[in-house]
Amino acid sequence: MFRQIGPLEISLILLVIVLLFGAKKLPEMARSLGKSARILKSEAKAMKTEGGQQPAPADPPAEQPAAQRTIKASPGDVTSARPVTEPSDTTQR
Repeated sequence: MFRQIGPLEISLILLVIVLLFGAKKLPEMARSLGKSARILKSEAKAMKTEGGQQPAPADPPAEQPAAQRTIKASPGDVTSARPVTEPSDTTQR
């Protein structure tokens, strides 16, 4: 019923993509996709390391404002690093 995709089908799919988006837009789209993947990977790694920390003590010290995190620009990025606003968790756990 279904057959494997061969080189002819792959080349036809690539041709259609180039015709739809244009050759000038494809590198820009690939670059933004790569940036998104790097950000997702770094955030997943940060969440993983935060999850392995010891639980907070019963009597927390006086509340201090959290340091603002910054997403660093990737090499070759023309924009500078930008701050990230994170939701504040006000609920007790």
